[in-house]
Amino acid sequence: MKAEAADRKQEYGEIRLFPENADDLWHLSHLISPGDLVFATTFRTVDAPSDKIRPEKLEKRPVRLGIRVERVELHDYSNRLRISGTIEHGMDAGAHHTINVEPGYEISVIRHWKPHDLERIERAVKASVHEPVHVLAIEEGEAVLFRMRQSGPEEVTTVTMGSGKGSDTDSRPAFFARVAEEVSPVRGPLVIAGPGFIKEDFFRFLATRDPGLAERVILVETRRPGQGAVGEVLGQGVLDKITEDVQLGREVRAVEELLMRIARDLPVAYGKRDVETAVDFGAAEEVMVCDSLLHDGGIVRLLEKAEQQRARVTILSERFDPGKQLAALGGVAALLRFRIQ
Repeated sequence: MKAEAADRKQEYGEIRLFPENADDLWHLSHLISPGDLVFATTFRTVDAPSDKIRPEKLEKRPVRLGIRVERVELHDYSNRLRISGTIEHGMDAGAHHTINVEPGYEISVIRHWKPHDLERIERAVKASVHEPVHVLAIEEGEAVLFRMRQSGPEEVTTVTMGSGKGSDTDSRPAFFARVAEEVSPVRGPLVIAGPGFIKEDFFRFLATRDPGLAERVILVETRRPGQGAVGEVLGQGVLDKITEDVQLGREVRAVEELLMRIARDLPVAYGKRDVETAVDFGAAEEVMVCDSLLHDGGIVRLLEKAEQQRARVTILSERFDPGKQLAALGGVAALLRFRIQ
């Protein structure tokens, strides 16, 4: 996505947004809410005077309109975002109109922008200039690094070295060191795929050697090694959601911490009422909320208060497992600085 703040003072103002793919439309579906003012160049029927007995077919022309949003619908199957509302600026003021937003279609949104809104925009903008995704297919004794191109996977390098149970005890660390050296130039997301536990073992090795790269790693279990592993990664749709998977790492860690605290009876709150109480007491360290609740006025006010108290806000997508787990707990939870009664 491309974004430009046209006229924004503190939290309120206009931001021009240019979605470039389906992921950007998904982001917009959570950024735009009822009550916002959206400007776009759209098509509207223009009446033309005619003295003919049979009127000519009415013509649709491009016009610039500003509508007060009433409903936002994301149509995944058609790769389209429908923004419906009442025209406030432009021709036919007071009439109802729907703007159909597709990739490559610029809109301007005027609203109160919250920190988590700006964080989402920043994440979408960064994704538009993402470094190439790489897939490391690894098994005992062999690792193949692929760079993902639009035309398909391109093999970058292969590392082969004895690392099985019958080999020397020092061969596996040496193998991991060689593989880590080959993946070190990767600047974007790195998918580590393969059967068995070797990918987890290599990830732990990489985390100590190159923590920055390890933060961008996504582990994928496959039945086959090599080129077959890449095929399974593609089949699972991992690359289609790779940008969200990088964010998903943060979501996974947050929900794992939440569930661990619940199991150990450590300071935590879940459910809207309990989280509101925690925020009122200033006890919330991190507040997690499902993205489906971002249009709920009460939740929005809760997040505003949490951010004012410098609590970290994490938005979880219900399309992925961490968000589904949070939804089962009421859709909102908080990690607490101290226990409250």
